[in-house]
Amino acid sequence: MAHYFVGDIQGCFNELQRLLQQVDFNPSKDQLWAVGDLIARGPDSLATLRFFAELEDAAKTVLGNHDLHLLATHAGLKRVKPNDKLGALLAADDIDKLINYIRQQPLYRELPQHQLMMTHAGIPPQWDFATVKREADAVSAILKSDDYIEAIISKMYNDSAEQWSEQLTGSDRLRYCINALTRMRYLHQDGSLDFACKTPPSESNSDLMPWFEFPQTQLKAEQTIVFGHWAALMGETNKPNIKALDTGCCWGEYMTLWHLESNEYLTQNAL
Repeated sequence: MAHYFVGDIQGCFNELQRLLQQVDFNPSKDQLWAVGDLIARGPDSLATLRFFAELEDAAKTVLGNHDLHLLATHAGLKRVKPNDKLGALLAADDIDKLINYIRQQPLYRELPQHQLMMTHAGIPPQWDFATVKREADAVSAILKSDDYIEAIISKMYNDSAEQWSEQLTGSDRLRYCINALTRMRYLHQDGSLDFACKTPPSESNSDLMPWFEFPQTQLKAEQTIVFGHWAALMGETNKPNIKALDTGCCWGEYMTLWHLESNEYLTQNAL
């Protein structure tokens, strides 16, 4: 079985298909792993989401911030942003089925045999793999429940709980998990999350550091982290075990596919 990991698709369905053609992707024997943000900004979020839902076990995705935002707009909690180009998706006759598909997706995926974990934005350095699974599974359990809108979607638009603590409880604890795994880029010197800066590290405030460069970390050198979310990195982390796959296809750059077994990268320019 081949494992292919793709960066943020964000509705760029045609570019995804061309990448899969390059590797002769066969869902009967291969798996496609996506770092989240399947939708928004690109021209065909509807086709992208349907494609992943139809692949069933051959596709493994995690939730990104745009995927979670779709849950909020579908519930009427947030207005649809014209730049997200979600009109066709929200008007689709199978939208309820697709929303349910999103709700079933986790915040992380793991390949224990490769010591690999995938999330949308990365893993906060205060957490090891076991903590990710514990905290993310708690969020997923609520997303799958009947009262998910009130219990979590209505409470996630808040920048509180920027600093991790085992003493966090309730919605603050859930919110930290969502923010860390789907929105994180930079950390302050005390390890708290920064949500304002999106520039590449070469242009950032010296008081901030990328999460993967934070010196006090629970992560191990032999563990591989696969993430997206941060297009400004353009795939560069300078760490062989930290795989950044968002290369800004929806912004006119290109989409990246990483083949785990060969450690080969393939790209497709934005169409």
